[in-house]
Amino acid sequence: MRRAVIRFAETGAALSARYHRARLLDAGHLPRSGPVLLVGNHGLWGYETPAFFHLIQRATGRYPQGLAERGFFKIPVVRTVLPWLGGVEGTRDNALETLRQGHLVVCYPGGAWETFKKPGHHYTLRWEGTLGFARLAARAQVPVLPFAGYGVDGTFVCPEDERWHVSLAPGEKYRVPLGMPVPLPVQMTFALGEPLIPPPATASDEALQGFRERIASRVRHLLVRACHA
Repeated sequence: MRRAVIRFAETGAALSARYHRARLLDAGHLPRSGPVLLVGNHGLWGYETPAFFHLIQRATGRYPQGLAERGFFKIPVVRTVLPWLGGVEGTRDNALETLRQGHLVVCYPGGAWETFKKPGHHYTLRWEGTLGFARLAARAQVPVLPFAGYGVDGTFVCPEDERWHVSLAPGEKYRVPLGMPVPLPVQMTFALGEPLIPPPATASDEALQGFRERIASRVRHLLVRACHA
């Protein structure tokens, strides 16, 4: 069963990458071994993730691990299947252990804020002041590789009108915009930046905030690069 699910997911990811003519720029920044934390923007509904992971695996031969919203692991079937597909419950302990095992770990600081964004927030980083990834990188002492995906917010047409939003759970960030169910064949371009060394594990919140802003600035720069590539 597990093998069949993985094979089906890999085929779907490859087809998605082909359908969207997905490209990965500057793949040479990805290490061939050792841990690294990839940090970047999330697309609408997280739809772009399989294609992005497929491109990384094709470029490096390594299967990335993605830090997933913890709420998914409360759903019986999903919490069983997600780990098969490289999904890791997004707790700090799980993330640290995955990095210690030497994996490529993908983190979307915007989480549900970016996954369920309204059209007016396309290609904006809704990181809401989080220090999670900066603190994680500092504690694990692993490099942070910024990335950006362009085209990822244009795959579905969604209305701004709040009447066409559905709440999956309490809280504003879980309001899902309803849209056309079939993705548009827009091209997806993912740009990778050079890995950056995090502050020491004993760094102050002020130092971590500075590092977070440095990564955010790089992601915004990479969005422009991906857009014009």
